[in-house]
Amino acid sequence: MWFFSSPHIIFGEDALDHLDELPGQRAFVVTDPVLDRLGFTERIGRHLAAAGMDVQVFAQVEPDPSIQTVRRGVEEMAAYQPDWIVGLGGGSSMDAAKGMWALYERPDLEPEEISPVFDLNICKSRMVAIPTTSGTGSEATMYVVLSDPKQKCKISVGNRELIPTLALVDPSLSSQLPPRITADTGLDALTHAIEAYAANFHNDYSDALALKASQLVFDYLPRAYEQGAADREAREKMANAATLGGLAFGNSFVGMAHALGHSFGSYFHIPHGRAVALFLPYVIKYTVNGGVHRYGPLARSLRLTDSQDETTGACLLIDALRNLERRLGQPTAIADMDISAVEFEESLEILCAHALADSSILAAPRMPAGDELARLFLYAFEGKEIDF
Repeated sequence: MWFFSSPHIIFGEDALDHLDELPGQRAFVVTDPVLDRLGFTERIGRHLAAAGMDVQVFAQVEPDPSIQTVRRGVEEMAAYQPDWIVGLGGGSSMDAAKGMWALYERPDLEPEEISPVFDLNICKSRMVAIPTTSGTGSEATMYVVLSDPKQKCKISVGNRELIPTLALVDPSLSSQLPPRITADTGLDALTHAIEAYAANFHNDYSDALALKASQLVFDYLPRAYEQGAADREAREKMANAATLGGLAFGNSFVGMAHALGHSFGSYFHIPHGRAVALFLPYVIKYTVNGGVHRYGPLARSLRLTDSQDETTGACLLIDALRNLERRLGQPTAIADMDISAVEFEESLEILCAHALADSSILAAPRMPAGDELARLFLYAFEGKEIDF
């Protein structure tokens, strides 16, 4: 037995107008200071005011939000007592909002204690997730990724009750994204889709979403990156691809590229999408070398080949990923990121420990043994083809 879970999704231009109809008295908006300065919270606030709600804004979310930030938000939330929580922004703001939501409802819990194995019994509030990037898919999942600056690591927790009540996917909010963020977040959506398709917990429902999300990213991410706001179709398709990718991995899981990327990105402060996408081709080759073949259907769905040979399909998929990364100006090896070999080797033990402890690795179709995790990191540093 398995489950399929989804928020109520409203998508397309003018999706934000649905906020005008929300029943409630108080809304607590969680966002970052940049979006607040750019007027995004004011825009959302006008819609909430039209619904007759008072609004309080918490605009303190940083990239890779910390446990401490979530605790500060919960303190303000507890004093304000909202009946709606609005996560506005990229994955950082939406994850922070979900973390605050959980602790607002369950003040007896520590953030790392949030788990899918028990009920949170959420009853005081509901949540709206409004993405302003096209990548994380957090608007469609139960997962919360927070950082622990003291340990230089990320914690991944989740509970099905933390799936947002509503997801408003309005492409106008992501239309002005600069090329670099467009690339980082778009590759995050692609990594979600591919890992969801390959994960041990994949199923017919998540497969369909993963295939469509992958196809949309390959078709429209280069256009969104190169044309920006001028290509409204590409922006809309990428907004949908991100949410579809979130639905896919939210009902399957991700895998080792995320475990490696979480560890590496947190330690060296690399944007999440850039980190996980860098490791993805290495992980695919490592998986195929272990005799696990699930990438062929994906390659055929992407029109990369007509061949039924699974290894051939996987290799063509890897080539397509690397070509896409180069087109988007993304690094394909860690050494391209201005990280020295000495600095990297000094971090290797910690990187391996954090990757091995990451929950994402549990769904990897091939689990690392012995020194294989360290070798994966080292090969990714050098840009070397995986041969084990």
